[in-house]
Amino acid sequence: MTDWDERFAAGDYPREPEPSPVLRSYEPSIPDGRALDVAAGTGRNAVFLAEAGYAVDALDASREGLRIIGERAAEREIGDRIEPVHGDIATYGFPAEAYELITMSFFHTLDRFADLAEALAPGGYLFVEGHLRSASPTPSGPSDDRYRFAANELLRAALGLTVLYYDETTEERPDDRRRATARLLARRSTGGRQSYPPRSPEDPGGE
Repeated sequence: MTDWDERFAAGDYPREPEPSPVLRSYEPSIPDGRALDVAAGTGRNAVFLAEAGYAVDALDASREGLRIIGERAAEREIGDRIEPVHGDIATYGFPAEAYELITMSFFHTLDRFADLAEALAPGGYLFVEGHLRSASPTPSGPSDDRYRFAANELLRAALGLTVLYYDETTEERPDDRRRATARLLARRSTGGRQSYPPRSPEDPGGE
């Protein structure tokens, strides 16, 4: 087993993590279609999007994580909407212009950012959230800053897209699991005049 297989199997990582309230609030305005969840883990985004009606490719290097996603999907009777894709994100060949929506949560891979953008269909949306470097200690997330975004680093990576939402914030969470996070929603579109999707009221829940 890989390290992540072991962590998922041991229950060290939540089996049912909640998607970001930002993704929840924008999802109703994003067109239905095909979605890709990169570094899907145990299905934080994949299960949520499948329940919302998307056909989801769940990409992860952990077979155990993909197995858990399959179980969660079967429990919700949405197994036909999620396709597990076992692959190494560092070398995976993303198909061009294939997805209306791509999501990636808490996986650091700026070197594949251009490939993710190319995998969006014209007008497609990209949602990314990740751990942020912070002057104050944040117990949640990697101990090595190499796997955290620097200030505005995620924003700069998306400047070839239309940025619809961006924030950098610290969240207080139960059991002193304070987390510094950057979040981005962007669209593959160009031009000086753009349409901007409305946000539904934010879900007060979430991890």
